[in-house]
Amino acid sequence: MVVAALELTGWRRSIQQLYAMVRAAPRGDAGRAIWQAGRDELFRSHPQSPLSTGDPLRSTGIPLWPYDERYRFSLTIRPAAVERTVVLPTDGGNDTRLRLLGTVDVPEPVGATLGVWSLEQYGGGIFVPLRDGTAGSTTYGGGRYILDTAKGADLGGTGDALVLDFNFAYHPSCRYDPSWQCPLAPAENTIAIPVPVGECLSPP
Repeated sequence: MVVAALELTGWRRSIQQLYAMVRAAPRGDAGRAIWQAGRDELFRSHPQSPLSTGDPLRSTGIPLWPYDERYRFSLTIRPAAVERTVVLPTDGGNDTRLRLLGTVDVPEPVGATLGVWSLEQYGGGIFVPLRDGTAGSTTYGGGRYILDTAKGADLGGTGDALVLDFNFAYHPSCRYDPSWQCPLAPAENTIAIPVPVGECLSPP
């Protein structure tokens, strides 16, 4: 158990370092290339990889749609008018508590309002999941994550603004291994329109 705990700490440290390099990149597409290479290497070789030993994704890498600058935004968070907490089911029959911090109005081509959450059991990190029109067909049915800052997935922002780049939308670990516990997107983060950027189930 000690070894596994230290390995998980190392995984999160690597994710934090990877996103620091992404934020320092001169352009969104350059940062995404860094992120893709780093994430593929972690999934390939790290002992905490959610991929099974024989999973072909260890050699091919995680499939991604091409980078599209239209899906990168810096958005102001509109604070929640009423404090609200939801309890979400995770894969495996457990629960995760989320507190609504506010919402962001995402322009076209997304054209939707999304909830910005705090994961209560992870010390208040910002969490922005997404379940869009691709879920269950070209992406994982439970949705994807855009930000999970408690675990290091932070694309930056200043003041009350937050960088949301949907090209970095990624599948939670439970997409690869059901033993992982992953909170699924609540109603405020479920939209009908497809968002064809970020990680997908098979090469586009």
